[in-house]
Order: sequence, then C-alpha cells, then structure tokens
Amino acid sequence: MHHAVIQYTCLLVIILFVVMLAQKIRVAYPILLVLAGLPLGFVPFLRGIEIQPDLIFVIFLPPLLYEAAWNISWKDLWKWRRVISSFAFPVVILTSCVVAFVSAAIIPGFTLATGFLLGGIISPPDAVSASAILKTLKVPKRFITIVEGESLLNDASSLVVFRFALAAVLTGSFVFRAAAGDFLLVILMGIVIGVTVGVLFYAIHRWLPTTANIDVILTFITPYAMYMLAEEFHFSGVLAVVSGGLFLSARRNRFLSNRSRLQGINVWEAVAFLINGIVFILIGLEFPVIIKNLGAGGLALAITYSLIITGVLIIARFACTYGAVVITIVMSNIITVADPSPGWKAPTLLGWTGMRGVVSLAAALSIPLTLSANQAFPNRDMILFITFMVILVTLVLQGLSLPLVVRWVNMPDPDLVFPMEQQRQLVRKKLAHLSLQLLEENYSEQLKSNTMIKGLAMRYKGDMELLKDWEKDDNVARAETFYKDYRAIMGHLLKEQRALLDTLNKKENISDELVKQQFELLDLEEEKLRQNFEVIN
Repeated sequence: MHHAVIQYTCLLVIILFVVMLAQKIRVAYPILLVLAGLPLGFVPFLRGIEIQPDLIFVIFLPPLLYEAAWNISWKDLWKWRRVISSFAFPVVILTSCVVAFVSAAIIPGFTLATGFLLGGIISPPDAVSASAILKTLKVPKRFITIVEGESLLNDASSLVVFRFALAAVLTGSFVFRAAAGDFLLVILMGIVIGVTVGVLFYAIHRWLPTTANIDVILTFITPYAMYMLAEEFHFSGVLAVVSGGLFLSARRNRFLSNRSRLQGINVWEAVAFLINGIVFILIGLEFPVIIKNLGAGGLALAITYSLIITGVLIIARFACTYGAVVITIVMSNIITVADPSPGWKAPTLLGWTGMRGVVSLAAALSIPLTLSANQAFPNRDMILFITFMVILVTLVLQGLSLPLVVRWVNMPDPDLVFPMEQQRQLVRKKLAHLSLQLLEENYSEQLKSNTMIKGLAMRYKGDMELLKDWEKDDNVARAETFYKDYRAIMGHLLKEQRALLDTLNKKENISDELVKQQFELLDLEEEKLRQNFEVIN
C-alpha cells in the first residue's frame, strides 16, 4: 500500500513537471505526457501502475465528461446540432464498418465481428486531447464547438458499437434488427436517465438549504449518479452524463449562488487537470504491458497493421468531413442549415482533429481474457496493440502538426462580427447603463443622501465614460493602450494593498479573519481584472 502511494506521488510530481515543460515549449500537454510515459513504463520503480478499465470508466470518465459538458455552450451546441449529431453517430458507425472490413481483410484470424469490435474501440476521437490542443490555437469558435460536441457524443455511440460487437464475438451470433432497436433504446434511455437525474439534483440545489461547499460536493456526486444509474440498467452512461451535464449547465445561474459558482470553477479546474494528467501519462505507461505478449516477430507485423489501420482512420475521417459538406450543400436547398456554404477550410481542419485517447484504450483493455468456453479471446493482444498505436500516432502526428495546419488553412471566424474585446466592452457598457438607470429611477433618495450610493453611481458613470472609446473602430487601438495601462497600474495597486494587509495583520488590534476577507476581495478584484482584459493581452 505504501509503495503504491509513493508510486502515484512520484507520478503526480512527474506530471506537474511535464505540464510545465509543455507550457514552456508551447506543446499541448496530452502529447508530451503520452511521450513521457513511454520510457517511464520501463522504469522498474513504476512497474505495476496500469490502466484498470473499471477505474477509467467508473472513476475518471464521468467527471471528465461532466466537466466538458458543463463548459460547452448549449446555444452553440444547438446551433450546430446537425453537424455534431452526424459526426457523433453516423460517422462513428461508418468508420467502424470501414475498420471492420479492412482489418478482417488484412489481419489473419480477424473476423467481421472482431473487426467491428476494433472499429468500435478506435472510431471515436478523444474529447480531452482535442480540447486541450485547440485551446492553444486561434481557430473559429464554431469549429471548437463542433469538435468538442462531437467528441462528447461519439464516445457513447462507439461504446455501444463496442458492446454489441463484443456480444457478437462472445456468442457467435448477431441479429441486425434486434441490435438496431437496442442501439436506439440504449441511446434514448441514457439521455432520459441523465436528464431525470439532472432534474433531481437541480431541485436539491435550488430548494434545499445548501452551502457553497455542499454545492461543490454535489456537483461531484452528480456525474457518478448519472453514469452508474444508466449503466446499472445497461443504457449509455456516457450519454447520461453528457445530457444531464448540459441540462444543469444551461441552468447554473438559477440554482447556484455566486460563491458556489466561483468555488466550483476553481475546484473543478484543478480536478479536471489532475485527472487529465493521470490518464494521459497512464497511456504511455501501458506500453510495456501491451507489447510483452506479442514477441519480436509479432511486434513487427503488429506495427504494420497498426499503421495501415491508422491511415484508414485518417482517410475515412477526411472522406466523412468532405462528404458532410456535400450533404450540407444539397440539404440547404431543402431545409435551413446553419452554414449553407461550408467551404474547404473547415472540413480540412475537422478531418485533421481525429486524435484518439484514453477511452479507446480503456475499452480495449476491458475485452475479457477468455471466451465463455474458457478459450483465449481471439486476437486480444493484437487489438490492444493496434489501439495503442492508433492513439500514439494520431495524438503525436496530428496533435503536433495541427498548429501548422491551422496556420496553413488560415480559417477566418465568420461568426465574429466585430472584435471580441469590443463585444466585451459593449456588454460592460450596457450593464453600467442599466445600473445607472435603476439607481436613478428606484433609489433617487438614497442617491442624494447616501455617500456610498453616490460613489457607486460615480463608478458606473466612470465606466460609461471609459467605454465610449470602444464605440468607433478608429478608437480601438487607443482604447487598448488605455486599458493596458489601467491593468498594469491596477496590478501595482493590488500588490501594494496586499503588502499593507500583511503589515496590518501583524498588529494585535486587527482581526486575522478580517484581513483574510480583504485578501479574498483583492483576489476577486484581480480575477475580475484578468477576465475583463485577457483578450487584449
């Protein structure tokens, strides 16, 4: 037990340093973590740390999916629902079919059922790696929404394909009509369970006397309740978490207090970062375990098959993205679509974002060792190795080259009517105008007699005066200079105020609790400053 604690503590330290290195050299940290895990898997001290499929599916997957669903825009997701749904369901099924036929044709001993099993494992792009890489790049918001939305939903469809293919291999039979009906039932009931559990937790948050700490803990219980309840009835736990997370995310301002939201954001960011780091470095650590049963001769053949299957996946994804463009253009003559003329840039970028991740590897590892007749599961080691190589090649090749592809494509943002910083200041101006109007109409007496209310009104008037520089395009450059100076000076003031609080805290007549509260207010002020002006810098 102590040895395991020391192992994972060392692993966490390694993860932190690898992530810091990734930030230093400007590489997405999932790529570097996987590469760092490869040699670490051969270190004797770290042997024994392996991916347990149940651990990934039950412990890691629900919070990762919930955090991703919580942060995605429901408005944008609904706007691009047709594109996202087509990639999350039909494209995954089509890709699984292509992989099934190709693998059955080139790999000795592979049947169509085994091929579909492999296809269900490696067909879904990974939500975590795609999001981590795209956050470092300048791409249109609609593109990020489509990639993240697809990655959220395709895990569910691929795991359903995997489940039916595994049953076909184990039983030796497959009835398409029954499987198609079960497929729809698994998906629909997963969504129903997720939303139902979401409604229950919504009621708990809103109508019971919760605190900020209780609210945060409840948000961690929620995804596990959704996932395990759906899986208990053999429905899609992934879709349950995604649908329930989207339901609650769209209503967060109704049932969470401001303190719960602030505290929850900080806690969830740290937890998601930790889980992501662990699962990606575990992929690299799994390498010695995967290759040990192949042997030298089998390893060479396995690498060849893996590269062929990886190439098939990349080609199939490009075919699907360009096919989706053709279908969109045709359908735009019949129905209203979000973008009737997608062009070539978006499908090119989308085709190159097919990085696979830990869900694929966990699914492969969950394949049983033996069949029901105590026979070894056919080609299990080959499936594991191909899955690992697909993850490694797509994550490293596509992940490292994606910034170059983004610069080459140079895709403009068609949804950005005017710069984001101008949108930000426009919203702030409208909020200041509303506040001044309410003060003058509803609190005129206090506005005359209460000096604190007068100061509040003066602050809003000052905001209105400052924000007018953003109304004309030719004033944007000058306004940006003003706000950079403002941020620098405000940062200096906050630093000196903290120093003063440290000095005051040494005095006997000043409460330590009061000083802590003032520190918290300064922290909130600095966070507000960062969020208001992060676009400018």
